Amino acid sequence: MNDPYLLVLYYSRHGHVRQLAEQLAIGVESAGMAARLRTVPAVSSTCEAVADDIPDDGPLYCQQSDLADCAGLLLGSPTRFGNMAAPLKYFIDSTSDLWLNGSLIGVPAGVFTSTSSLHGGQETTLLSMMLPLLHHGMLLSGVPYSESALATTERGGGPYGATHVEGDQLSADEIQICRTQGKHLARLAQKLQ
Repeated sequence: MNDPYLLVLYYSRHGHVRQLAEQLAIGVESAGMAARLRTVPAVSSTCEAVADDIPDDGPLYCQQSDLADCAGLLLGSPTRFGNMAAPLKYFIDSTSDLWLNGSLIGVPAGVFTSTSSLHGGQETTLLSMMLPLLHHGMLLSGVPYSESALATTERGGGPYGATHVEGDQLSADEIQICRTQGKHLARLAQKLQ
């Protein structure tokens, strides 16, 4: 059997969600678990975009096996009108076979997002991303209030999951919240193994 890993699956158009994903992966690995970064290809509003199996740079595209075999999942998307972006939803919508065979039942999961403005729909995006995970029977976990950055952050981050608000770089609090969420979910996954 392969070593357990936590899948950090995301879509990022301008790089902010990718920055969150990278910080979450650092948190996962600080708990002694491997983090597997994966993304999904963009889609077009006029037709399905055709993309190579291997992107030119950055993480590989997620395969169903990456999801089916993970010990935990962190799912991230930019906010699109209070919901996850279409490319990530397109991928999640294709996982009905995993739902049918119960592959993800009991697997811990968390969510994260980025918005271009304060009050840009972060919490509704996080909550809407949780819905398909609940249908899969996954165990949802957020950021515990033992993380002091939740009380000091002036931009992103909350108990539902790590977030980022417009700005080129993540704030120190946003980074800390990401790392805590990653570490927390990895420890939960280890306990459930």
